[in-house]
Amino acid sequence: MSSRTPEYTTVAYGGVDVLVGARRGAYPYGNSLLVRGSTSALVVDPSLSLVAGGPPADVVLVSHAHEDHMAGLGSYSDVPVQVHAADLGALRSRATLVAGLGLSPEAVVEVDKSMREDFHVQGRPDAQGFDDGAVFDLGGRTVTVVHLPGHTVGHCGFLVEPDGFLFVADIDLTSFGPYYGDLGSDLGAFEASLRKCREIDARWYGTSHQKGVIEGPEEFRRRLAAFAGVVERRDAALLAFLAEPRTLDEIVDHRLVYRPHVEGPHVRPVERRTALQHLDRLSAAGRVEEGEPGRFRAA
Repeated sequence: MSSRTPEYTTVAYGGVDVLVGARRGAYPYGNSLLVRGSTSALVVDPSLSLVAGGPPADVVLVSHAHEDHMAGLGSYSDVPVQVHAADLGALRSRATLVAGLGLSPEAVVEVDKSMREDFHVQGRPDAQGFDDGAVFDLGGRTVTVVHLPGHTVGHCGFLVEPDGFLFVADIDLTSFGPYYGDLGSDLGAFEASLRKCREIDARWYGTSHQKGVIEGPEEFRRRLAAFAGVVERRDAALLAFLAEPRTLDEIVDHRLVYRPHVEGPHVRPVERRTALQHLDRLSAAGRVEEGEPGRFRAA
């Protein structure tokens, strides 16, 4: 383990320590958890801020296989690591993780280099899978897996009791809104996960990024509704753009997700997969139609 000073700040919520990453956990950083019981302790999502060293733990849980949630795994090389079974392949292998982004062959080389050099992702072939509802008993404190797919197939939250702390990971309540642009992402599943979160009463709701911890179910549900509203705004923006017939490439160039100044090898693939999911749902609702082959317009 490195002797450098860890780049996080610890804030306690009952028996849960939130390890707030650099820049309030904004990507590429993130917020991690340390949960202690009377017999053992676990860490959730060792972020880039834990690369220099994380607190001791008996097991590490990863909410989902994305680079910013596993960058600090090197600090736990001798500790068992677990993730939902659906994301296990991507946690075990960096090549599988990168392949799941659906990039061009040229971009794969660039992104794989960034995963290796910027996020220290080496893959954990020893990682094991868990399922929805799995319970980790730490002695007087439990951590229960809550499967929340959509962002990735295996994306999960964790409910810590008796503290009433629900970690919702990348249902992060930011103004960017839900991200469902990977090959395995699914907008319908994401919306179902948002509804599931709404039904869980907790004292605190922890997120992976800038919004940190929200106290109380009423405030959480208010912010959750605003977060979900980004999907509706993307629908509306697409329908407005389809006032006249447009091709998929034109929709991708118009952008539903990223602002015009954002560049990178991921932008067009994410925009394309996002647009296709919105086109599918709006077509199924009778709000979009395909006139000439390959050209879409609002119905």
